[in-house]
Amino acid sequence: MAKEAAVAEAPGGAAKKQAQSVEFPEAGEGVAAAEGSQFDILLDMEVSVTVALGNAEIPVRRLLQLGPGAVLELEKTVEAPVDLYLQGMKFAEGDVVVLDDHFGIRIKRLMGDQPEAVEA
Repeated sequence: MAKEAAVAEAPGGAAKKQAQSVEFPEAGEGVAAAEGSQFDILLDMEVSVTVALGNAEIPVRRLLQLGPGAVLELEKTVEAPVDLYLQGMKFAEGDVVVLDDHFGIRIKRLMGDQPEAVEA
């Protein structure tokens, strides 16, 4: 696919520069997929998963009064599942569990083809 050459005039009528036409080769279908192992490196990459226990809306005055020992009540109940996000998109829901002395999440449900966006 070739592009037409265009002439551009610099501000103030300075010297003109001519754009060169360029031709790019067509990408063949399935060429990248031919080497299946080229994507194996992606499978070993680590990604950050964010777990949201809930949220709360409070006045700035109350926010400024928070300190050590203060309790901020969230809108979710104890039985409600937590939300798991990847790159700001909700992809699953789960329950909080304790593994030895660490928190964990037991996945209850994976989102369908339409993940929900993070609410601001």
